Amino acid sequence: MLDTRFKRPIGDAGNAASYAIPARIEVIAGAGSPDIVRNGRPLPGLVEAFKEKARKLEREGACALTSTCGFLATIQKEMEETVSIPVMLSALCLYTDIRSKHPEGPIGILTASARSLGADVLKAANIRPEDVIIRGMEDCPAFATAILGAKQEQSLKLDRTAIEADIICKAQDMLAHHPDLAAFLLECGNLPPYQQTIGKATGKPVYSILDGVNALIKGQ
Repeated sequence: MLDTRFKRPIGDAGNAASYAIPARIEVIAGAGSPDIVRNGRPLPGLVEAFKEKARKLEREGACALTSTCGFLATIQKEMEETVSIPVMLSALCLYTDIRSKHPEGPIGILTASARSLGADVLKAANIRPEDVIIRGMEDCPAFATAILGAKQEQSLKLDRTAIEADIICKAQDMLAHHPDLAAFLLECGNLPPYQQTIGKATGKPVYSILDGVNALIKGQ
């Protein structure tokens, strides 16, 4: 989990109660949102810190490994080579499977920051920019002030009502401008609490990191 201080409700990838089986969380000290939500790999020291925690969790009996930030798709392959258990760091890893299920029309990606979700991150997840529609939450004050800033600057209060209203508006706007949109993918581990309401508001399938992790667990 990233090094943050905002509240994580059930459904958030950083809440242990969000998973189908007991989960153990390890925080990567110094891996704040600004350090990871970027178009590129984390700094080498942070990558090593993620690897160290991954090995620790495996030694302690973990059967699968995930993270709270989809931008870690940039180190997915390295982490797979670091441990012998299944790894899915990012919801973006679901893209290929989602595309096979929904071959026609673009996939809508709702992300923590559209400005940061650039070519490097998309390439790491085998996503062609022309095949997706991307909208970010960086212009939603309730989301940005609680989640995207440095840890010491983050608001302790998480206004779920405001975040939900904003993300539904974004999803509906994406669909209005792209009626052929096939499905939504939630890049950010903080967005699954709104997964069901997005689906109800748009009538489209919505996928998150929790779907991927629960599939990994069932495959064990």
